Amino acid sequence: MWPLLLVSLCASATYGRQQIDRRAVVARYNPTRNASSSTTPMQVGNGNFAFGADITGLQTLQPWAIMSTWGWKNDSLPSGKTLADVEDYTGISLDNHGHLVEYMFNGPEPMQQWMISNPNRVNLGAIGLVFWSKDGAEALNVTESNLTSINQELDLWTGTLTSKFMFDGTPIQVKTVSAQMVDSIGITISSPLLESGRLGMFVDFPWNDGSQKFSDPFVGTWNNASIHTTTLDVRQQGTIHAEIAHTLVNSTFVTSLGGDAFTIARDSPAAHRYSIRPTAKTSTFSVSTTWGLTSPKSVLSVDAISVSSNEVWEDFWTNSGFVDVFTGSTDPRADELQRRIILSRYLMRVNEAGDYPPQESGLVNDGWYGKFHLEMYFWHCQHWALWNNWDLLFRSSSVYDRFLDTSIARAQVQQGWPAGARWGKMSDPSGRSAPGQINELLIWQQPHPLVFATYEYRAFPSMATLRKWEPVVRNTADWMAAFAWFNESTGVYDLGPPMYEVAEDNIYNNTLNPAFELAYWRHGLSLAEAWIERLGEPVPRNWTVVREGLAKLPVNNGTYKVFEDVEDDFWTDPMYINDHPALTGLHGWLPPTEGLDLDISRLTTEKVWATWNTSNLWGWDFPLLAMSAARIGEQEQALEWLLHPLFQFDDVGMPVGGVRVPTPYFPGSGSLLYATAMMAEGWDDSNGTAPGFPAGGWNVRTEGLSRAM
Repeated sequence: MWPLLLVSLCASATYGRQQIDRRAVVARYNPTRNASSSTTPMQVGNGNFAFGADITGLQTLQPWAIMSTWGWKNDSLPSGKTLADVEDYTGISLDNHGHLVEYMFNGPEPMQQWMISNPNRVNLGAIGLVFWSKDGAEALNVTESNLTSINQELDLWTGTLTSKFMFDGTPIQVKTVSAQMVDSIGITISSPLLESGRLGMFVDFPWNDGSQKFSDPFVGTWNNASIHTTTLDVRQQGTIHAEIAHTLVNSTFVTSLGGDAFTIARDSPAAHRYSIRPTAKTSTFSVSTTWGLTSPKSVLSVDAISVSSNEVWEDFWTNSGFVDVFTGSTDPRADELQRRIILSRYLMRVNEAGDYPPQESGLVNDGWYGKFHLEMYFWHCQHWALWNNWDLLFRSSSVYDRFLDTSIARAQVQQGWPAGARWGKMSDPSGRSAPGQINELLIWQQPHPLVFATYEYRAFPSMATLRKWEPVVRNTADWMAAFAWFNESTGVYDLGPPMYEVAEDNIYNNTLNPAFELAYWRHGLSLAEAWIERLGEPVPRNWTVVREGLAKLPVNNGTYKVFEDVEDDFWTDPMYINDHPALTGLHGWLPPTEGLDLDISRLTTEKVWATWNTSNLWGWDFPLLAMSAARIGEQEQALEWLLHPLFQFDDVGMPVGGVRVPTPYFPGSGSLLYATAMMAEGWDDSNGTAPGFPAGGWNVRTEGLSRAM
């Protein structure tokens, strides 16, 4: 159904005017390099799997990662501990206004840290070129200084990476491409050095563990071969010529190789590096590789992988949303904004279109042990709804249905709430949330599934959509209503303590009624009520009572406060103006909610702009600020935030982490795409064309986008 809908959307967006030449716009921003980067790779991939390459198109000179959504392992348990210790782990109990709640932190070590670190995401391996001496007997130690005439280009329209360079006066070309329906890479090497026996490949495997919270820019270590194993199986028939099983503790990952005929051998008994040489004396050598948890029945040919890449990428660029801010614009900033949009679209398709919410660094390296953060899922993936990439969003948004049982257990069994599901924070594919104060006490992820559900209903308004999301909607709202407590002294329902608000800079046991969370609670409960009404069923009375009875947003001296019991002069306290400026989200990220005073909100937003420590902002903070500016009609300021000097994207479009986190930090890309779609296509109560852009100097054209709430 959905592809027909998108075709209709694209057609209606361009009726009566010239259609955007999408391919020309995309091709303008094909990234190129003539030297390797020390911070980011070039990438090909399919959303569940990504291959990071250095300047050779492989991992010859730098150990960029091969990563997936499914490649996880557990470290060995601490000495003397068993799985029973994991099951028996208990944390701290805190009073929630007469209700004693157990939270998973301050538990016994070393089990707490093991549960935080495990499972952890692995780098599946490395593939690169091997250069041999002129007699073919000795592998040479080649560095980038030995290569000349380097030129590398990524064709965004087809997902094909082409790397050209010279070694010893001889040209080499490497083409790298990723299959889209399976986790396979096609590699084609062209060079006279193949005929003379001086060029081949290697495949190598690192040790991975959870010893580091961040593994960047590279993942895994290559100097401790004795603590993991690899086993080579050479085949005589079929499309799989060789297979290597890599075992780390109790997890095994399989690399299957096919393509042109080759010989393969381990470099040394103590290593996990294998050298590959083509059997035929030819100037072209093609190898296809597939990674998985088990052996596949076959591997695709390089030609089949290329066809897969060409077809899927062309469909992606052609049949979903598109924004052209460059063609016809005279504002000199248009080129850079268009570059960021196009490269972010590509990189999000490679890194953030998988079966689970993405980790902060996508499939480039590891942050937080490779785990994903459910509060960040909005910024990572909600843009797919506005750009009408429903096939991609459907992959991961089903996580709410898959994690429903564990979230109900967290709320009702572990924490003793009377009803509902409490969504975790720092999670892995099992649905378990890692222990930790912030992991347990953060709450702004709770309304997210109600927003995801509502966007889906806006695109697919059917009873099937309503029934599909009904269990998630009911359980999400049930817990939201249960968490709000009735304050008999004030006669309103309050949020917290204990809790962490968006910026995570508060004292968790001394925080009452944070402004953004109050507004988001109202918004979420109103969405849940509308959902049940569409079903033609009675809305639970307690939802309405809580929504209508929630405390008013805290105000002091004409502006909103971060939370009710923060000091009135918090605007001058570095503790509260150094992190996510969620106050601007009251009217920007969120549409106006019940009880929001637009005049007070505008004054609050302008005061945030004037007083916040901008030098400490990062990632999604800048699009958040842009959205607030767009909603109040300050379009020039919106552009300034989107193109702020501290909101950077490197030469291949990777969002720079900035002062707070490693590069890349993909919530920056997802929020950029959400904000630009909103500014270009508009929001529910906006008027005119491209309402978030200034009238002068900008020619903004859209196709196939949907409005924001």
